[in-house]
Amino acid sequence: MKCPYCGTLEDKVVDSRPTDEGETIRRRRECALCLKRFTTYEKVEIQPLVVIKKDNSRENFSRDKLMRGISRACEKRPVSADDMYKIVDQIETHLSNALEREVSSQSIGELLMDKLKKLDQVAYVRFASVYRDFGDIDTFISEIHKIRTEDNREAGRDERESHEEPVVRGPASPGADMQQNVGAQAPARTIATPPRRKRPPKRHSSRP
Repeated sequence: MKCPYCGTLEDKVVDSRPTDEGETIRRRRECALCLKRFTTYEKVEIQPLVVIKKDNSRENFSRDKLMRGISRACEKRPVSADDMYKIVDQIETHLSNALEREVSSQSIGELLMDKLKKLDQVAYVRFASVYRDFGDIDTFISEIHKIRTEDNREAGRDERESHEEPVVRGPASPGADMQQNVGAQAPARTIATPPRRKRPPKRHSSRP
């Protein structure tokens, strides 16, 4: 790295540590000639993601533009800035992991609507009304009924699952069988006893 003080290209790293939650590496360097120290930062180079708009024009993906759309949809709603930034991060990560350098604005809009539906339904309807260009009030009402139907379906599924929980029984204890047999009486058996033999009468002696 070229020294910003004397222009020498020789230096050594004296300290290195991660910053920005591991997104960046901060290195402290010392010039081999003037011995002055300076700081450099290393970060993974990410190729710009290109968004294909409805008119087939192209522009670079913008986190700020996506954030502005979320902010307008969530205006005066109980949604924190952290939740909105989290949505932006999730969408950007999803698009980056797709390994495609170009993505349609429609795909981004669908991803955003899916996130907003789980976060705040009012914000979802606001964004959907603009994104899908609701032409009349009937389309707006239809979308609301659709959300309610999905909620009722989910609630019914959860209720059925709560009533169908399997009963888990532990292993039987060694004395379980014996405990089950407590009080059970074996069938009575009749045992024949031989008749008692009579003893002969005692003889009396005739001696005086």
